Amino acid sequence: MSPPPCLTLRTCLLLLLLSVCSLGRVEGAARKPNIVLILTDDQDVSLGGMTPLKKTKALIADHGITFSNAFVASALCCPSRSSILTGKYPHNHHVINNTIEGNCSSKAWQKTQEPYTFPALLNSIGYQTFFAGKYLNQYGAEDAGGIAHVPPGWSYWYALEKNSKYYNYTLSKNGKAQHHGGNYSLDYLTDVLANVSLDFLNYKSNYEPFFMMVSTPAPHSPWTAAPQYEKEFLNVSAPRTSNFNVHGKDKHWLIRQAKTPMSNTSMQFLDNAFRKRWQTLLSVDDLVEKLLKELETRDELNNTYVFFTSDNGYHTGQFSLPIDKRQLYEFDIRVPLLVRGPSIKPNQISKSLVANVDLGPTILDIAGFNLNKTQMDGMSFLPILTGASNVTWRTDILVEYQGEGLNVTDPTCPALGPGVSQCFPDCVCEDAYNNTYACVRTIAPAYDLQYCEFDDTEVFVEVYNLTADPNQLTNIAKTIDQEILEKMNRRLMMLQSCSGPSCRTPGVFDPRFSFDPRMIFMDAGSQGRIRQKLYRVTQT
Repeated sequence: MSPPPCLTLRTCLLLLLLSVCSLGRVEGAARKPNIVLILTDDQDVSLGGMTPLKKTKALIADHGITFSNAFVASALCCPSRSSILTGKYPHNHHVINNTIEGNCSSKAWQKTQEPYTFPALLNSIGYQTFFAGKYLNQYGAEDAGGIAHVPPGWSYWYALEKNSKYYNYTLSKNGKAQHHGGNYSLDYLTDVLANVSLDFLNYKSNYEPFFMMVSTPAPHSPWTAAPQYEKEFLNVSAPRTSNFNVHGKDKHWLIRQAKTPMSNTSMQFLDNAFRKRWQTLLSVDDLVEKLLKELETRDELNNTYVFFTSDNGYHTGQFSLPIDKRQLYEFDIRVPLLVRGPSIKPNQISKSLVANVDLGPTILDIAGFNLNKTQMDGMSFLPILTGASNVTWRTDILVEYQGEGLNVTDPTCPALGPGVSQCFPDCVCEDAYNNTYACVRTIAPAYDLQYCEFDDTEVFVEVYNLTADPNQLTNIAKTIDQEILEKMNRRLMMLQSCSGPSCRTPGVFDPRFSFDPRMIFMDAGSQGRIRQKLYRVTQT
């Protein structure tokens, strides 16, 4: 027996209405932008690190914006990556180096920070989240829960166990071990990351927006190039900048201990490292091309923001330091930052001062997340991306680092005794316990300055005028105007104790700046020591 015609009609109308409503929700979700973050490892920008990436420039920079003043909060992998994920300065996420003891991927980090990373927050508002590559240096360590640990908020997880490699590594595939050997066609990590990224685009849901974070090993050591790129750049050497193979006579003792001139062996070593770094980046260039072409083929590129950046810079021979990062100078703290996406005009260069603590807030802002619900220190630079008028932007950021040293004498450098690390055969060490510093990096209309204080017995201060001295050859701490020195000292104290909104207050060269002593949690004795430091800097 057939149902009454009126019931059938009502049912059909109801089903039609539900279908229309459902379609509207799907179309609304589809209009929400997708986001891709490509993160390289140890890629500088000051020494030509973007030169090999011609396709990346054409596909991202030429279609969007290049930030010429992009910095990291700390010039070391794990603290920097932790700042990217949390949007916080190191003194707030408490990751101080690349060890478990330094809170890198530790159980404490997993409990207090991981649940509140920006990918976890994206996932909470309906984003599919995909990770592939190097996460944190101690990820997968037994003390950190092993590779079975999948951080909260990730829908798809392909994370490298521990530090960067190109062959013979283990991935955590959603918490299960996936071992790789030495076969180029199957195992070369940069290519594997490209392939799993393309796979994700094919099996993801088409009804939800997505976030992808692809974190390459390149150009981190051991600098293993793909076979087809091993003969590239054979005539290239590390740039002979004005601070190359130069003694840092007015700098912190760790820089002064470097041997100048460098030995021929050291020069050959760093030139070879420089070439190999560039060779590994060619595979990153291929990855970017494959990923963006697939997005275009799927008709998703025009609705996708693509970010390209690095976790820190690098040096090769500057101030006679062979190769590493960790130092306060431009070559270690500056990074590339390219962005393309909806409403971003092509071929732009922005001089706005941005830091990697801004990536999380910016990506959340793009996704429509309420930033007031976060505890992030950084700022959203979405208004800069979209060309909003009357944007009021910051004039300074904080850079901080806690030095590492060995409790025993390094056998390659017995003359320096215990307390140093990262030493080379020529007895040049790249780090030490008291290579602990904090800096204010200021870029304002009339000022381009860096002010740094070391936590050491020398009470050492370094100040640079980057307008007159872009390669930081001359420390002007003893000659700069006393008023400017005091202003930057006060600002440093404020930033070192800041959290969330207080990290975004106007800088000392911003007309809106006002100094409130209540923002600095110091006793009278500490303030007295600071005044003594300023007196010693200007009088000695």
